[in-house]
Amino acid sequence: MAIESDIVRAIRQVYDPEISVNIYDLGLIYELKAEEDGKVYIKMTMTSPTCPLADDLIRDVNDAVKDVPGVKDVKIELVFEPAWDESRMSEAAKLELGLL
Repeated sequence: MAIESDIVRAIRQVYDPEISVNIYDLGLIYELKAEEDGKVYIKMTMTSPTCPLADDLIRDVNDAVKDVPGVKDVKIELVFEPAWDESRMSEAAKLELGLL
């Protein structure tokens, strides 16, 4: 769906302030579903269950996705299983952080 690529583009504008990499390439988005009626479901995680910025990141993702034309409602589920690790990062994120 075209709207999903627009949503991914919007999520890529949200950065983890502690790591300075967008959260999509960081691998924090585990699942993304966009329905034809404009409802969006996102399953995401944090790099750590004790992340002090979790509420801010969830709010930022919600705001970014709601700004995508055609999106009517956003539901975000925060999960910690499976646990996040560096293998979830894109090559671009790894390169940016000097891990490649």
